[in-house]
Amino acid sequence: MAVEGLTAIGAGLAIGLTGLATAWAQAKIGSAGVGALAEDDSIFGKVLVLTALPETMIILGLVVALVVAGFI
Repeated sequence: MAVEGLTAIGAGLAIGLTGLATAWAQAKIGSAGVGALAEDDSIFGKVLVLTALPETMIILGLVVALVVAGFI
């Protein structure tokens, strides 16, 4: 019974911490990207890719949570 609770806490931490890290990274990259686009709008594609890149962290956190919980 205690193992199930610790498993749930581990899965929650995997999602929660990667979510916080993703939000922090996107905030930093987004603000820098908007500033760069204000000076040169020809780099829109690069800024878009760099803004979407941190979202892979939350996907990895989801996979880790599913493995910890035993769904995969």
